[in-house]
Amino acid sequence: MNNIYLYQDDFISLLNLINYLLKNKIKPDNIKPQTYQPTLLDEVINLKIPHNPKIIQFIIEISNSKIFNILYYVYLSNNENKELIIYYFCLNLLKYRTNIIYMRNLKCVDKALKISKYVGNEAHRLKGFVRFKKLEHDIYYAEIAPENNVLFLLSKHFKRRLKNEYWLIKDVKRKIISIYDKKEFYLIEEENFQMHNLKVAQDELDISKMWKEFYNIVAIKERHNERCRMNFMPKKYWKYIIEMSDE
Repeated sequence: MNNIYLYQDDFISLLNLINYLLKNKIKPDNIKPQTYQPTLLDEVINLKIPHNPKIIQFIIEISNSKIFNILYYVYLSNNENKELIIYYFCLNLLKYRTNIIYMRNLKCVDKALKISKYVGNEAHRLKGFVRFKKLEHDIYYAEIAPENNVLFLLSKHFKRRLKNEYWLIKDVKRKIISIYDKKEFYLIEEENFQMHNLKVAQDELDISKMWKEFYNIVAIKERHNERCRMNFMPKKYWKYIIEMSDE
């Protein structure tokens, strides 16, 4: 039987569970969110551990904010074993402290660094690929479908970039919406938010049409290189980019 420890599907709950397991010298076969569907070979263990946000400060104190961000980026990834990677990373963190990032010979460290870089790269690319549409009542709306759960990272960026506008960013894949009210942004489930049939503003439709025409006019057919274009603008993002939506 596999001992599967469950946690509430948020980062602090995961860290509190890992802290409990390490203190009690428990080695789990796996760690999964409460939405996990167990198999016949799984023994599910759901502990009621207090939700203590101070665990974040504790990790930063024994390491630094850079290492904490590595753990957080791993948590945001779509890696199916991310919880176990974080567990073993924390286990070795207690021993090596800030030197852990140099211990690439440890599988958990090597995997964590690679996954963290992968998540960070996707978030960075999307900062340039996100396309907002102006809706009625001067609200800006964008859709994304990233491989990893980077909506929080993008929201932090656009809170600074578009701080004087109302905007919404929807993660289509995870059905989560980030809502910004010119002060703070909030991540909520799509089912808990109604768009109230907001339509695209007329001037937005005109500008989108002009932008597509401009994009096509400035293209040099003789120098068209599809492979090069996909290197700079991966095809998986085309659906939500105005100039590429028709393709």
